[in-house]
Amino acid sequence: MFGNRILKGVFLVGLGATSYGMLATFVKLAYQDNFTTAEVTIAQFVLGIIGVLIINSFQRIKNNNTAVKATKKNIFQLMLAGTSLGMTSVFYYLCVRYIDVSIAIVLLMQTVWMGVLLEMILDKKLPSIQKVVAVIIVLIGTVLATNLLKNEIELDWRGLFWGILAAASFTTTMFTANRISLGISSAQRSLYMLLGGAVIVLIFAIITQTTPFNFEIFLKWGIILALFGTIIPPMLLNAGFPHTGIGLGSIVASLELPVSVLMAYFLLNETVNLAQWVGILLILIAIVIMNLGFNKKINT
Repeated sequence: MFGNRILKGVFLVGLGATSYGMLATFVKLAYQDNFTTAEVTIAQFVLGIIGVLIINSFQRIKNNNTAVKATKKNIFQLMLAGTSLGMTSVFYYLCVRYIDVSIAIVLLMQTVWMGVLLEMILDKKLPSIQKVVAVIIVLIGTVLATNLLKNEIELDWRGLFWGILAAASFTTTMFTANRISLGISSAQRSLYMLLGGAVIVLIFAIITQTTPFNFEIFLKWGIILALFGTIIPPMLLNAGFPHTGIGLGSIVASLELPVSVLMAYFLLNETVNLAQWVGILLILIAIVIMNLGFNKKINT
C-alpha cells in the first residue's frame, strides 16, 4: 500500500513538473509578441483561478458537498503559502526575460539540492546515500542537458539574481505543498494558494506596468499559460508531494529539465546536441535510483 502511494506521488509530481517544463518556452514566445511580464503573470493567474474554481465546483457536485471544507485557518495558511507560488512565477519570468531559457532552467533546477537541504534541516538528519548520489547525478545531468559548458555567452546578473530567487521560492512552494492543510482536497488547496499568489502578481503588476494593459494576452497566451503554469502543476504537486516527501519530490520534479530542452528544440528551434541528451538520460537515471532506493526500504 505504501509503495503504491509513493508511485502515485511520483507520477503526479512528474506530470506537474512536466507542465512547468513547458512554461518557459511559452513565456518566451509571449515576450516575442511584445507582452510584458506583468501581462503574462496577470493573465496566467486570473484564468488559472477561474479554471480551479470550475474544478472545485465539479468536485463539490460530484461529492454532494460532503468533502471536507477549508477552515479560516486553512485558508489563511494556504494563501500565505501561495505567495511563494506567485513569487516563483514573477521571479522565473523575469529571469527568462534577461537570459536564455537553457540557463534559466538550470537556475530553477537548483530546487533539487535546495529541497534535499531543506528536508535535512527540517528532519534534522543527513540525507540517504541514494539521495546524495541522485542529487549529484542530477546536477551533472543538468549542466550537460542545458549545454551550459558550451554556451559562450555573457550572463546578465539580473537573470542570475531572479533565477536563484525563483528556485528558492519554488522550493518553498514544494515545502508548503507537502506540509500545509493536507486534510482538504487538492483543488481547494490549489485555489487558495493561487489566490495568495495572485496578490503578489497584482502588486507586481501595479508597480511595474507602465504602459496600458494589453488584454490580448488573455486570448493569445493566457489560456496556455494558465493551464501549464497555474492549473495543472499546483494541483498535481499538491496531490503528489504528500506521498513523495520533499526530497524525492524534488528529484522527480527534475523532469522539468528534459521537457524544457525538448520544448526549446521543437518550438524555439534550439539545437540539442549529444551532450544534452546524455544529460537528460543521467537525470532520468537519477530518478530511477531514487525510486529503487525507496522500494528497497518499503520491502525491508
